[in-house]
Amino acid sequence: MESQVYTLLQYLQLSIGYFLFTFAIGFSVFSVLLFLLRHKFWSWCTCDICHCYLTSSWRKEFTNLGDWYAHLLRNSPSQTIRIHVLDNIITANPRNVEYMLKTNFLNYPKGKPFSMILGDLLGDGIFNVDGDLWMFQRKMSSLELGSMSIRSYAFNNVKNEINFRLIPLLSSHVVVSSSQHDFKSLDLQDVFRRFSFDNICKFSFGLDPCCLELSLPLSHFAYSFDLATKLSAERAMVASPLIWKIKRFLDIGTEKKLKGAIEDINVLANEVITQKRKLGYSNHQDLLSRFMTMVDNDVYLRDIVISFILAGRDTVASGLTSVFWLLTSHPDVELRIREETNRVMKQNDEEFLKFEEMNQMHYLNAVIHESMRLYPPVQFDSKFASENDAFVDGTFVGKNDRVTYHVYAMGRMENIWGKDYMEFKPERWLKNGIFCQQSPFKYPVFQGGVRVCLGKELALMEMKCVVASMLQHFEIRAMAIGGEPRFDPGLTATVRGGLPVVVRRRRGI
Repeated sequence: MESQVYTLLQYLQLSIGYFLFTFAIGFSVFSVLLFLLRHKFWSWCTCDICHCYLTSSWRKEFTNLGDWYAHLLRNSPSQTIRIHVLDNIITANPRNVEYMLKTNFLNYPKGKPFSMILGDLLGDGIFNVDGDLWMFQRKMSSLELGSMSIRSYAFNNVKNEINFRLIPLLSSHVVVSSSQHDFKSLDLQDVFRRFSFDNICKFSFGLDPCCLELSLPLSHFAYSFDLATKLSAERAMVASPLIWKIKRFLDIGTEKKLKGAIEDINVLANEVITQKRKLGYSNHQDLLSRFMTMVDNDVYLRDIVISFILAGRDTVASGLTSVFWLLTSHPDVELRIREETNRVMKQNDEEFLKFEEMNQMHYLNAVIHESMRLYPPVQFDSKFASENDAFVDGTFVGKNDRVTYHVYAMGRMENIWGKDYMEFKPERWLKNGIFCQQSPFKYPVFQGGVRVCLGKELALMEMKCVVASMLQHFEIRAMAIGGEPRFDPGLTATVRGGLPVVVRRRRGI
């Protein structure tokens, strides 16, 4: 009797397994067919742009996909193009950008497709929601980030990370000999990623992951966060969202890895929140402690803070990497930054710029803005139209169409920046030596309109402090210069292969 029951159970197990396998295969085939039918791939678009995209023939002439888009947009009368096979309208027209981000903002939300891609990682965080959830977090964040106490707290964190970790680390990699055989290169992009991760974690969580201690392995939290952002970004690159959804349903491949990374992030985030509730948080200055006085939902708190880490880590590191890439081939700009720093710091007896002195660094501010014009940390941003509409240039936008303003391409438009648009020219931001801000709709590095970046001033402060401090102490040269950097695909611009540099101490220091 027992053997019969055992045989029956085995049969049922095999039958159920076979059914699930058959269902998964059938569902996959059905999903692919549905995708092909929806996008009419049985008759590929025959236009030159789509053919060039599908065959990747743009690679013959351009280093990055963004360079090809910039070329197409410069040659478009409306500075707008349509990639039919992607159902994507791409624009570099400032009037269209203003229309999307300000004039008709409500018709261009992030949209469900975007929210689904980052939903597992960001949840209901501010960068992944629309409507009331977004409005609540926006108001709450604006209140906190606008206070002088939080800015002072952020400044002190940056100052300490520079003085006690960044400068000593760079000093340990100083090259003394002029012989090429004695060069000790350092990946500056990796250093900046570690530096900004330490800062944003201390600012957001009150947690110090010690990533800039190169003698220590990268913290488990940092590793999991890197993996989660990388795999989340890869979701947007597959031919159809159904592919990653099926993999997630079956818990296989990259989706299984993503699930594990997010679980690790959640464990640490929950531990931090639990400890703060036990020990009290009313006297703490980090962002999480401040939000805990207004939000009682731990899952929601986790989503809010993880979003800030995503925003404040890779973007700052990307911006700093671009600055030092450009300074290598522009020693005259580097000299002017040092002269300005010396002039401003003569007013105090300290070795580090004071918070209020940041506003006097007009030339450094221009250098950072000009660097991000050419190499923005976030190269494009997409929305999804809620209803049928038309751009200012007359382009028809259908309901649910994806619309993208291409920040990278906009920095390379002659009609916006003039014939010298490819020149690294900080002076274009100065008038009589005073920094002059450009319209956020022709320079949407920090977005514009209703969704303008709340952390803009904190990010600029961090970048100014790092650049000024490093140039005070060191001469830093990228080992490979010339041409355009090649970027890896991802949520933020990351230079493929990093930025290997040689560090020398300045004479007399």
